[in-house]
Amino acid sequence: MANSRYYGTGRRKTSVARVYLIPGTGKVTINKREMDDYFGLETLKVIVRQPLVVTDTVGKFDVKVNVKGGGYTGQAGAIRHGISRALLQVDADYRPVLKSNGFLTRDPRMKERKKYGLKAARRAPQFSKR
Repeated sequence: MANSRYYGTGRRKTSVARVYLIPGTGKVTINKREMDDYFGLETLKVIVRQPLVVTDTVGKFDVKVNVKGGGYTGQAGAIRHGISRALLQVDADYRPVLKSNGFLTRDPRMKERKKYGLKAARRAPQFSKR
C-alpha cells in the first residue's frame, strides 16, 4: 500500500460524509468521537460497518469520518456510501461485491418540496362544504 490514505465522499438525503481510510486496526472515528459514542442505536453501527464486513477488511483500516447535515440515519447511510467509495480506491476488485449489495448506489430519495396552496408537500387544507 504505497498511498496511506484513501478518500470517499458519501451522500444520503441531506447528509454529506467525507471518509478517509487509513491502514490500521479497525477503529472508526466520526466527527472526532468514537462510533459507539456517536451512534446510540446498534443498527446504525451495523450499517456503517457493512462495506467492511462484505469485503473482509474489518480490522485492516482505521476509518475517519467528517459528516454533517441530516439526522443519524441519513448520516449512517452517507458514511456507508463513503466507505464503499473509498474501498474502490483501495482495490477495484471490490466493485462487484459492493455493487451487488447496493452500497455504491446513491439513494435518490429526498424530501419533497412544499407546494403553494398546500400545507405541506401533498397535505391540502381541510375541506369544508360550508
